[in-house]
Amino acid sequence: MLKCDRWIRDMAEQGMIEPFVEKQISQQVISFGLSSYGYDLRLSPKQFLVFERVPGEILDPKHFNRAHLRSSQLQRDSSGEYFILPAHSYGLGVAVERVAMPPNITAIAIGKSTYARCGIIANLTPVEAGFRGHLTLELSNSSAADAKIYAHEGICQLLFFEGEPCEVTYAERGGKYQDQPEEVVLARL
Repeated sequence: MLKCDRWIRDMAEQGMIEPFVEKQISQQVISFGLSSYGYDLRLSPKQFLVFERVPGEILDPKHFNRAHLRSSQLQRDSSGEYFILPAHSYGLGVAVERVAMPPNITAIAIGKSTYARCGIIANLTPVEAGFRGHLTLELSNSSAADAKIYAHEGICQLLFFEGEPCEVTYAERGGKYQDQPEEVVLARL
């Protein structure tokens, strides 16, 4: 069953989302905080990495080479703080909020329509029962123009689903991305 705002607020009081914004903030920003049936995470200003073409190199998720990434510098104008995601490229950011999933809840992170209407696609990502940490977020710019990706503002929405208690949670099996800090965590085996 998809969980509603009352349930999300109650679970946030128990530490499921920190820091927690108990209402949706939407004036002059890309919305973030609690919504009717989800929670909109914010993009951290701490780090944003963009994939670059490295001639002669092949990207291998089993043997990830950090040389494929470059840091995007946080910029500021009258609209706020942002990173630039170049046209037809892919970037990695991290959520401001730390989540701690209960043992019978899995969330799905989905993109926000404000970005999608500009060609910015957030990778659909599961957040498994028992996961703890800041989410590394994967963003693709499918447009032909460079794009601003705003820090401190909404970047994706978590939808929470309740299921039967699983046999082994992400924490119990020692998931490789458990307890991620507020920084981008690269692909690992």
